[in-house]
Amino acid sequence: MLKKLTYQKRKELWGYGFIGIWLAGTIIFFLIPLLQSIWWSFNKVTIDTGKSVTQWAGFSNYSYALNTDEKYLVYLRNMLFETLWKTPLILIFSLFTAVILNQNFKGRTLARAVFFLPVIIATGPVYEIISGDIGRTGNTGAGQFSTLFSTDLTGELLKFLGIYGISDDMNEIISKISGNIFGIVWSSGIQILLFLGALQNIPKSAREAALLEGADGWVYFWKITFPYVSPFILANLIFTVIDTFTNPMNTVMKRILTMRSEFKFGEASAMVWIYFGIILASIGLATAVIKKSAYYDNQE
Repeated sequence: MLKKLTYQKRKELWGYGFIGIWLAGTIIFFLIPLLQSIWWSFNKVTIDTGKSVTQWAGFSNYSYALNTDEKYLVYLRNMLFETLWKTPLILIFSLFTAVILNQNFKGRTLARAVFFLPVIIATGPVYEIISGDIGRTGNTGAGQFSTLFSTDLTGELLKFLGIYGISDDMNEIISKISGNIFGIVWSSGIQILLFLGALQNIPKSAREAALLEGADGWVYFWKITFPYVSPFILANLIFTVIDTFTNPMNTVMKRILTMRSEFKFGEASAMVWIYFGIILASIGLATAVIKKSAYYDNQE
């Protein structure tokens, strides 16, 4: 039957076949669970003889997540605060590192591989071990390993530098940032790669013209480099926000999974959709800020 069809028709059938497989998988493994999760978030879900039984509950599950659950809102606030301070640091570090890796020096390929390595091995257990959360892995001798990344000496370092009288809130922020330096480096691989691609697209004529005009490195960065990489700031920001919200150390997702393991499917679904709404709002706000400040202004 297929032999009687033209070559173009056979190609179209093969295309529809592959699209059909993708479409079936999307419907079965994505759309149906998605709609079921939305439905469960408005229902009280119980398990009876291996089947889920739903009873309409309105917004009671959302009220439980926001008003009754003792841990969910705390975890949400902590996650939002972490995203707020961590995202700018990752973007600045990624751009700074990409500028360095774009220079000509011996061992440049190895240096690029080192910074991209966390993207390949960034699994939950590996990150927990290296970040010092070793007690969860069951490794009894891990305490000695974690001292390599210990940041308990932040206060002593500030005193050594002669910095006194810092408020408790400021000291907590400094300690949190210094304690997550490795996490910032660990989370910057994709962003460095994107910025590096943008830097490599800068034409040599632009640098030559800048040198002829007597521009130094500082002027060249703000007048040539930054305008060329500015479109990638938005892409990297969106990626960083999503990556932070889906981090393997994410306490919000762990709380949701705990609720699911306790067969509280309705409450867990409500928590998921509240969390999803916050993620969308965060991405929308970040996109609006970037477009208004750095994104379009540098394209004119």
